Amino acid sequence: MSSSLNEKDIEIIRHIVKDTVYEILDEEVWPVLCELVNAQEAGIASFKQRLKEAKSLWDPAKIKWEKADGASGPYERSEDVNNPEFKAMLKDLAAHKGRLTKEGYFYWIFKNGATVGRKKRADVKTKPAAVSAK
Repeated sequence: MSSSLNEKDIEIIRHIVKDTVYEILDEEVWPVLCELVNAQEAGIASFKQRLKEAKSLWDPAKIKWEKADGASGPYERSEDVNNPEFKAMLKDLAAHKGRLTKEGYFYWIFKNGATVGRKKRADVKTKPAAVSAK
């Protein structure tokens, strides 16, 4: 049995193959590619956020602090403006509207914009409920 394809048959096969490839791409590949692209975009956004946070890291132990007394009691202050850690702290504070809590301390920028204060946060613990004897 000999079967040979003529030009018309070959053209029909090409059309069928082409339609099949388009169907496969439309139904199977594109949604997966869109998911992949969305996941990549989310990963890039997450990386950028982590990079931004890493740039604002600073070590308060590397900053020169002086003891001071204020209206709300004792605190520490710094004007260590030539210190890169101090500069990073100022940027971080500016990004948080001039106030933030880090590692158990509350930090704030004074009105002059070049002085930072810090005060140890009081640990807030819940008191156990009183047991009444009846």
